[in-house]
Amino acid sequence: MNNPRNLWIPNCDRLGDVFPFRNILFPDDSVNAQALKYATAFARHGGGHVVLFNMHDAKTDLASKIAQAAIDQDIDLITVALRDRSRLTRAFGSSLAEDIIAESPCAVLAIRPPQKDFVDEQSDIQLKRLLLATNFRPSSVAATQLATQMANQFGAELHAVYVIGDYFEHISVLFPEGGLAALTRLRGYVQERMAHLSRGGGATHIAEGRPYQEIVKLADTLQADLIVIGTAVHGSLFGSSQVLGSEIERVIRNAPCPVLCVPAARVVTPLPALVTQIVPQT
Repeated sequence: MNNPRNLWIPNCDRLGDVFPFRNILFPDDSVNAQALKYATAFARHGGGHVVLFNMHDAKTDLASKIAQAAIDQDIDLITVALRDRSRLTRAFGSSLAEDIIAESPCAVLAIRPPQKDFVDEQSDIQLKRLLLATNFRPSSVAATQLATQMANQFGAELHAVYVIGDYFEHISVLFPEGGLAALTRLRGYVQERMAHLSRGGGATHIAEGRPYQEIVKLADTLQADLIVIGTAVHGSLFGSSQVLGSEIERVIRNAPCPVLCVPAARVVTPLPALVTQIVPQT
C-alpha cells in the first residue's frame, strides 16, 4: 500500500478534527471489562479521561440516559461489549448495546469477545489495518473522516469497501430489461467513486452479495484490526425509539474485530465529538 498517511480526507478544513478521542464514556457493567480496556487506551492516547456511567442507577431508558450523559459530559466515544444472545432473544428486539449505538450522539466502539484485540497489556493502541465500509451517502461522510484521521495518526493501512447488494441481482433477474441496465450503471458508478478514493494511495474493494457477509469476510481476509461504519438508524416498529439497520447489526454481531460505529443521522448536528459544521451532501 502506498503512502497510507494521506488518504481520502473529505474537506477537512470545513469538517475539523474528530480524533483523537479525549472523553470516553464507559457504561459500568460486568460484561464490559474488555470495553474498559479500550476506553482506558483511547483516553490515554488522547490525553483525556474515562467517565464511568453507573448503569445500576438508571433503571429505565438506559440507552437514552447514556446518550444524554454523552451530551452533558462532552463525550467523544462510548465503549460497549456485546453479550452473546440466542436467535430467539434477537428475534424479540435489540440488545442494550445495540440500543446505545442507535441512540448515541457520538461514536461507539462495539466489542464482542473473543475478537482480534488491538490494545496491548500496557494499554497501547496497535492499529495496523482499518476497514471502512462505505456507501457514498451522507451517512458515510463522518465515518470516512474518522477512519482517515485514525489511519493517519497510527500510520495504519486504510482499506475501503463498497458492497453492491445482492438484491440488485434479483431485480435484474425479475426485470431483465430495466434491472440489468440499472445494475450496470451502478457498477460503473461504484467503480468511478472507488477510483477517486484510491487516488490518495489507499486500497479499495468492491464486492457483490449480502453486505454484512462481504464486509465481515473482507475484514477476516485482511486481518483488519477495526471496522469503521456509519450507523444509519430508523424508527422501531414497536415504538418511537431508534434501531440499527439489520445489515449494520449483523456486521457488529459477526465481525472478527471491534466495530467503530459512527452515527450517521447526526453528522450535520453540532453535537460533541462529531462534525460541528455542515457536511457537504455529496
